[in-house]
Formats: sequence, structure tokens, C-alpha cells
Amino acid sequence: MPEGDVVWAAARRLHDALAGRVLTRSDFRVPRAATADLTGRTVREVVSRGKHLLTRVDGDVTVHTHLRMEGSWRIRPASAPVPRDHRVRLVLANAEWQAAGYSLGIVELVRTSREDRVVGHLGPDLLGPDWDPAEAERRLREAPERPIGEALLDQTRLAGIGNLYKAEALFLRGIDPWRPVGEIADLDELIELARALLDANKERTDQSTTGTRRPNDTTWVYGRRTCRRCGGRINRAEQGEQLQERITFWCPVCQPARS
Repeated sequence: MPEGDVVWAAARRLHDALAGRVLTRSDFRVPRAATADLTGRTVREVVSRGKHLLTRVDGDVTVHTHLRMEGSWRIRPASAPVPRDHRVRLVLANAEWQAAGYSLGIVELVRTSREDRVVGHLGPDLLGPDWDPAEAERRLREAPERPIGEALLDQTRLAGIGNLYKAEALFLRGIDPWRPVGEIADLDELIELARALLDANKERTDQSTTGTRRPNDTTWVYGRRTCRRCGGRINRAEQGEQLQERITFWCPVCQPARS
């Protein structure tokens, strides 16, 4: 699933292509919005909220989309052929640019004044203007017995962290993913590290937590067989409620369990 930095970058690209311009085409290819027509309306802005995208249009209308596991946006000149790909869920275009959303997990229309209905449950956004680290820590500490590797992925605690940054932040702080939140005294430092990793990658085309872009060397433990630091074998296991999306990577040497 794309992480907060990828969604932030998608929002910026969409904003640059659509904001301040009148829509000449709006093609919703999902049943619940198939009859919607936003042509003739001006896009005011496109923003990200955690892993959600909000395209705000004149008339108190917001197009709410979510990439989920495989979604993406592709922006091309308006003169390009309209994609006929079955994966396309939405096309928004103006006189200059055409934006096509592929394999989007969510496509729906909501009132801008009622966006809280779809994003109000989210915790503080690590890349948002309303970022509040104290509130994020407070929400995490509400469940002190919860494993930290599971808690960091809960978007109602703080929004934007996915498996990659969870695994890498925990490694860099030397914390076992199954350690309870209540046992982590420096939780504020872990949160700030996760935010810094997201921020450092939000304008990059490829993600790296190690400072290098060499192939197979961009992460410390995530997706690896051996630890980049000590060379030991990386452990991996399912963690959390949605196990198919929650494979945890950690180094048992660099992240020892606490007894």
C-alpha cells in the first residue's frame, strides 16, 4: 500500500495539473458515481490527508479517492487519447492536462463541508499542516498493551505510516515490533523519526531510508533477507488484524526483545 509520502506527492502533482482550472471532462467509472458530471466547475485544490486524496471543486464538492494497494494517478497532456484501460476508475481533465486514476480503491463524491465523514477518523497527519506530535503520542498511548508495530499502522492514531516506514523507524530506534507501546519511554523520538523519514522521501521518485539509492541497499530491514547493519538474518511475520497487508520485518540482533 502506498505510504503517506507517495500520497503527498500524488496530491501535489494533481494540484499542479488541476487547481485553478476549469474541468472540461469528468469521467467517473464506478457505479456509485457513474452519473456525476463536474465539467464546467473549477478545481480549487488537491490535498492529501494521510493516505487519502481530496480534490476540492467549486460548489461544495470534494472528490475523495484512496490508492489502497495498487492505485496510482497518471497525468498527461489534455491532447493525449482518453485511456480505455479497464483499470481506470476516474478521469479529470482541463484544457491543458488529463489526470487518470488507475485501480483506485475508493472513488466517491462528498460535500467539502462534510469531509470529516470520510477523513475525520484519522489521527494527526505526519505530512499535514496540522501535524501535532503530542496528540499523536497521546493517541498511541491510549492502548499501552498494544504492540508498537501494530499501533504505528493504525491511521486513527497517526496518519501516513505504512509497513516500510514502520519497519525502518523501529529498526533505527532498536525497538522490537512486538514491544508494548506502554514500555517505550521515548515514543516521541520514534514518532519524530517516522515523520522525518516520510518528509525526506516525499519529493523523491524512489524511497530510501539509508541515504543511498543503490539497488537492494535502500532499506535497513524492510524487504531484505539480511540486516544491512549486522548481516544477520531478518525475521518476518504477520502482525495486526489485516494480516495479508501487515508483514513485519525486523532484525532480532539489532532489535532485541525485552523480557
